[in-house]
Amino acid sequence: MIPDIILPPHVAWASGVFTNGPLVCKTTHIADLPDVFNDNDAWRGCEPQQRVYDVEMFDTPSNDGALYVGVTHLYAGKIGDEFFMTRGHFHRRREQGEVYFGLRGCGLLLLQTEAGDARLEQVTAGSVHIIPPFTAHRLINTGNETLSSLAVWPGIAGHDYALLAEGFALRIFASGEGYEVRHG
Repeated sequence: MIPDIILPPHVAWASGVFTNGPLVCKTTHIADLPDVFNDNDAWRGCEPQQRVYDVEMFDTPSNDGALYVGVTHLYAGKIGDEFFMTRGHFHRRREQGEVYFGLRGCGLLLLQTEAGDARLEQVTAGSVHIIPPFTAHRLINTGNETLSSLAVWPGIAGHDYALLAEGFALRIFASGEGYEVRHG
C-alpha cells in the first residue's frame, strides 16, 4: 500500500503569507500598547485602531514537545520619533528559546536579559536570530515597509509581559536617515 502524500502548510518567503494550514490571527492596535512608547502624549494623539502589527500562526496545540510557527508583520510607522515595535516579552517558561527568520523589510531585534543587559541584532530578509533562554525579545521596524519575521518556539513557552512593565533598557528613535539608540 502506498501512503497518502500530504501537502503540508506553506509560507511564501518573500511575504510571510501562510497557506494550507489552520491559522490563528491576532492584530495589535495602537490602543493595545499603553505605556510601551516613550511619548505618551504622541501615543494618545494617534488613531487608537491603527494597526501596529499582525501575528498569524498555525493553530497548534500547546503540548510538551509541540512547536508554534508564526509570522509577525510589523508595519512601518512612528509614535513621536520612536519606531513602531512589538510589545516584547519574556517566555513564561524562561528556559525556552526561540528562533526568528527575517523575511522582508528591515529593522532590529532587541534582546534583553533579566539583569537588564541588552543588545540589538539587524533583521533583514534572510537573517536568522537564535533567541536564547531567559531573554526578552522585541521587534522594531526601522524601515519604510512592513517588517515580517517568521518565528518558531515551543508550545509550552508562554508569554510574560509583567517583568517588562518598566520597559526595555534600550529605545530606538528616528534620526536623520537612520536611527539612534538611547537608554530607556
